[in-house]
Amino acid sequence: MRELEDAELARTDIEGYLRRHEHKELLRLVVIGSVDDGKSTLIGRLLHDAHGIYEDQLSAVQRASSKGATRGEGSEAAIDFSLLTDGLRAEREQGITIDVAYRYFSTARRKFIIADTPGHLQYTRNMATGASTANVAIILIDARLGVLAQTRRHAYIASLLGIPHLCACVNKMDLVGWDQAVFQRIADELGAFAGKLGIPDVRCLPISALRGDHVVDRGDVAPWYTGPTLLEYIEEVPLTGDLNLTDLRFPVQYVIRPSLDYRGFAGQIASGVVRRGDELVALPSGRRSTVTSIDTHDGPLEEAFAPMSVTLRLADAMDISRGDMLVREGARPESSQRLDAMLVWMAERPMDPDKSYLIKHTTRMVRASIERVVGIVDPDTLQPVPAPRLGLNDIGRVELRCHQPLFFDAYRRNRGTGAFILIDSLSNDTVAAGMIQAGTSAATGADAGPARENAPQVSAAERRARLGQSGAVVTIGGSDGASARERAFLIERVLFDAGLVAAVVPEVGAAAVAAAGVIALVVVPRPALALDGAAVTSASDDHEAAARAVLAALGAAGRTS
Repeated sequence: MRELEDAELARTDIEGYLRRHEHKELLRLVVIGSVDDGKSTLIGRLLHDAHGIYEDQLSAVQRASSKGATRGEGSEAAIDFSLLTDGLRAEREQGITIDVAYRYFSTARRKFIIADTPGHLQYTRNMATGASTANVAIILIDARLGVLAQTRRHAYIASLLGIPHLCACVNKMDLVGWDQAVFQRIADELGAFAGKLGIPDVRCLPISALRGDHVVDRGDVAPWYTGPTLLEYIEEVPLTGDLNLTDLRFPVQYVIRPSLDYRGFAGQIASGVVRRGDELVALPSGRRSTVTSIDTHDGPLEEAFAPMSVTLRLADAMDISRGDMLVREGARPESSQRLDAMLVWMAERPMDPDKSYLIKHTTRMVRASIERVVGIVDPDTLQPVPAPRLGLNDIGRVELRCHQPLFFDAYRRNRGTGAFILIDSLSNDTVAAGMIQAGTSAATGADAGPARENAPQVSAAERRARLGQSGAVVTIGGSDGASARERAFLIERVLFDAGLVAAVVPEVGAAAVAAAGVIALVVVPRPALALDGAAVTSASDDHEAAARAVLAALGAAGRTS
């Protein structure tokens, strides 16, 4: 009935139809699961049966399907629904999803943004990116295979990202004869696993994405199932309880100062509600003032709430800049330089614990160092496994030390102020997505201790990779000063010819030269030949033998590649 009303309104009052469409509730979906469970096919079927595809899109997919783009000639299906989301050439050639694809559609009740994410292990970072803003996670499970390791991994990431609703669609039920026992076994297994993850709302639906049963239309294939179809579920799942409207968090993004009579603080409300007349506290200064106006492009408002973007004007002229945060006195966030966080590592280059990174949290960016890797999470046991660093697609728990305090909440309480990203300051690449854990293990105030202000941006591992060697101090002496210098320059020549970077330097600067990855050759006024204090055996008067002995000692100590 509502669809008919919309159609009539669109025909008679297009502006009224657009206004109604604009104010529909928005639901963000992410479709996750293991490889070949049918994620792209499900989204294509949902869009097709819910009339969310334009005619030209449908015609293009029909032409590609007739050519056997992914299934080969003679495919039984007239339409390969997976082609509606798998648009990359590599995806169509291999029949897999590689990158995140977003699709948009609406019904009479809601607007939807659907993220189709890859299922392969090597694309976990893509999956985490697509799921980071979702309200509902739809996890597909092949009825023939049941709950797999990658299924558990994706369910764990969904819980880690704070997605409050998990809908498990047991797909390909037609291939197991719509056996209720098969469905119940999978539902029980996933329900038990989701219980360990603490996901508050879990539902299970039996479907066939290829045939369309229980996706939009119910059909009569499973009379034992009396629950909603997938479309009915996503239209009715409640969202109002998912928003944190208690804790006001307003990170200042920009200060608007067009004239002497106007000073506004622009940003997006991360959580909570702000009203004209509210008394707010500016962090980190702690100064208080009252909201005199809430300005938007469409005019002033009496109140605003997350995730609206507004400009706040205050009664007092206060020194507030980008990165500061406006909150209520009785509900301040935590403040600390130490963060206990979960990371999803997204970079090809593994984590370097000796290197500092930039942390982007709300509108604030500071330098941070990785103090300790607690461990990489095993998705089967959910327990941390000891590891020195994180690699591509690893999920692990770490302890971070920021150079300046951040104002944050635990991620499960507030996704807006509990999330951050790590950035490589040299390449400007985003290397990890982070979720701050409960503040119980994050030291605050005096307990935070001094931060590593002088942590290098270029680590020893990066220097070794570039130079093919590690720095070292070689102490060289001789029977007299002239003999020692002659020996030092000969050793420098031998090392250079061997492809190493070495230099004769004063003893006072040798440690700094070695820290930069160069082999420092130090002449001392005493008989000596040593590598980092350890004696190197050589014929005392044979300079060439001494040079070869130093080269061999560097190789034995692992200082050369």
